[in-house]
Amino acid sequence: MRVLIVEDEIRLAATLQDLLELNGYTADTCHDGEAGLDNALSAIYDVVILDVMLPKLDGFTVLRRLRAAGNATPVLLLTARSEVADRVEGLDCGADYYLTKPFEPKELLACIRALTRRQPELRNTDLLEYGDLKLEKSSFTLSCGERSVRLSRKEFDMMELLMLNREIVLTKETLLLKIWGYESDAEDNNVEVYISFLRKKLDHLHSKVKIKTIRMVGYCLETAAN
Repeated sequence: MRVLIVEDEIRLAATLQDLLELNGYTADTCHDGEAGLDNALSAIYDVVILDVMLPKLDGFTVLRRLRAAGNATPVLLLTARSEVADRVEGLDCGADYYLTKPFEPKELLACIRALTRRQPELRNTDLLEYGDLKLEKSSFTLSCGERSVRLSRKEFDMMELLMLNREIVLTKETLLLKIWGYESDAEDNNVEVYISFLRKKLDHLHSKVKIKTIRMVGYCLETAAN
């Protein structure tokens, strides 16, 4: 699961990034409203943590423009201002949750869990199942019957995306953005390498699930009939 942190306090942004990554999330940071809006509009993020007081564009403006563009990504607003009017404005702009600084790390993590539970495709993601496969987030384990393999982080992220989207074709661009991030130098070849890794693991597991290549488009999962 990928989280965007838009926070102009660089030390706080780095602290939040470390906290999220220690708890199994992939997190990117940016430090002004214009960059935050640009990244959020890429639609590669599952949650956006958005500070209100930002240079270039404030958080309320970022949120209004994000929602006006039809982007429904859950947004957690952060602010040092606790006045009711500010909280009301944030919620009216389209925020899903509002957290006042300072806050406890456990509270932030609980907010993120609550936001992702509202997205049906992200519920109960500790155990994903498709065909004869099971993917366990807590251990990065992919299993089929009695056989199992441990996945690397990027292998897991790619398999999770494929299983969440099931038989929907994911383009190489989508996989690159979701797994490597908006500013990464990764290329199509990186996707192909990890698809190859996963195919070998599926063969090792003797799974009926296969990763199908849709030529010139991308990849999807399919499972053979019994």
